[in-house]
Amino acid sequence: MKKYALINNITGWVIFAVAAVVYLLTMEPTASFWDPGEFIATAMKQQIGHPPGAPFFMIMGRFFTLLAGNDLSKVAVCMNAMSALASAFTILFLFWSITHLARKILIKEESDLSAGNIIALMAAGTVGALAYTFSDSFWFSAVEAEVYATSSLFTALVFWLMLKWEEAADKPHSHRWLILIAFLMGLSIGVHLLNLLAIPALVFIYYFKKYTVSRWGIVKALGVSILILGAILYVIIPGIPWLASIFELIFVNGFGLPFNSGLIFYVILLSALTIWLIWLTYRKKMVGLNTILTGVAVILLGYFSYGMIVIRSSANPPLNENNPSNVFSLLSYLNRDQYGDRPLFKGQYYNAPLVESKQGKAIYTPIGRKYVKTSYKPEYVYDERFTTIFPRMYSDDPRHIEAYKHWAGIKGKPVRITGNDGKTKTEYVPTFGENLKFFWRYQLGWMYFRYFMWNFAGRQNDIQGNDGSIIGEGNKLYGNWISGIKFLDEARLGPQDNLPSTLATNRGRNTYYLLPLLLGLVGLVYHYRRNPKDTVVVFWLFFMTGIAIVLYLNQKPLEPRERDYSYAGSFYAFAIWIGLGVLALYELLRKYLPSVAG
Repeated sequence: MKKYALINNITGWVIFAVAAVVYLLTMEPTASFWDPGEFIATAMKQQIGHPPGAPFFMIMGRFFTLLAGNDLSKVAVCMNAMSALASAFTILFLFWSITHLARKILIKEESDLSAGNIIALMAAGTVGALAYTFSDSFWFSAVEAEVYATSSLFTALVFWLMLKWEEAADKPHSHRWLILIAFLMGLSIGVHLLNLLAIPALVFIYYFKKYTVSRWGIVKALGVSILILGAILYVIIPGIPWLASIFELIFVNGFGLPFNSGLIFYVILLSALTIWLIWLTYRKKMVGLNTILTGVAVILLGYFSYGMIVIRSSANPPLNENNPSNVFSLLSYLNRDQYGDRPLFKGQYYNAPLVESKQGKAIYTPIGRKYVKTSYKPEYVYDERFTTIFPRMYSDDPRHIEAYKHWAGIKGKPVRITGNDGKTKTEYVPTFGENLKFFWRYQLGWMYFRYFMWNFAGRQNDIQGNDGSIIGEGNKLYGNWISGIKFLDEARLGPQDNLPSTLATNRGRNTYYLLPLLLGLVGLVYHYRRNPKDTVVVFWLFFMTGIAIVLYLNQKPLEPRERDYSYAGSFYAFAIWIGLGVLALYELLRKYLPSVAG
């Protein structure tokens, strides 16, 4: 086993080196389009970027900008190099995760570690890791100063650490792995929230290791994972600053103390209470509760990187978006209030008449020596006949309405309403079936599966396809997925032979002939047949970082740019199955051509 561990480690570091060299050689030489310029500026001078901020990413970025020395022209390159190295480490942990899962399938005892099996394990890890290394979406984010490369590293790291815990779960002090994972989760909040979506996969690793599997047990494990995810997203992240705002309001407006006095008292009280509870449970040997409390404590410790946002905003730097210099503006900053609300479970259709505008939560502003209510967040009430569960078409922007009609083929059902002029008129409310059609065709098909196929089937070009709803037939020329298999591509997109040179020789054009996709599907089936428990684990990573994001974002049409980078975690999970597909081919060869497979 020591020999295998050495080979596994060396091969992993070789794959890391390959990825690092590729990314460093192909990284952006300066600030690239969209957010990287902002991130470089905020990291360089520790300024405040767009909500909800990325303070830990900024701290990491500041370290890398120092490597530029006095040559400010190299600052952007240093930040891009941070993403390149973070992405290379992501590939390293992907390799080790694949070989770990593959070893559980192929190696039942130490005598199974034959030369042929070791080569097969290394081949599985290498193919899966390199398939992801050169995948379209991940490579793009790996070479620019964006948060997604670092966020991917956190996801890969916590998944690998949970697999390491699985190996050591029956040893004393194995819970230390869980505490480390919790701390990294807390730190990752200061990079991007995407990392938290790995929680269901981690919970299932714990469940399968510690409990006897049953249908009810699986349901409970899923419930616990959603509870943990919800607690972090909707209790810890907004709840901690919300409670701080209560203390701040009492101390400043009630007691007449200086600004931030309530916040300081609250932080001290919360820290003291947490430490006391950890000490008490340790003293009483309440191991489970002590582990939970310690996990929550280190999540908070990582989350407190947001303290830098308040401190630096108070210094009033040149770039100070939303000015989150007090706990009230910080809460609005964290809640992304400037972007508005998107209905998820129940909401209005795009043509819903407004019935009432209610006064929502108060907005406090520091004026003089007190916090003063300066406005209220409005809450809108719509005609119930124009609302639905699972609303997908809610924007009243005329361009979006046109796109809704294109994607869903809306005919609607007639409803009589009274207009603003007092006259009765007929409006056509989309049916629930049309609502689901938009969800399937646009939100899932165009905004997820198209990106998925870019990475594992092929990409037509790097010209933004927009939606096809406004540019009509032009959609067949821009931004689609292709395979390189003529009859499949022509059935969807028409003839591809006589394209203008700007399209035919576009550098973003890739054709994989469905090979990565097929290998991944083979790996998925093989994984399920050989180890259904681990398949469930990888599936939840795949689902939560892919389709679950689609459900949550509830995207409107006409996005200003392609959003494939959001789903990199899902493509990461599929790359695991690509690696295991190699193992499936190896076992097939060993069965039918034993002389070849060894």
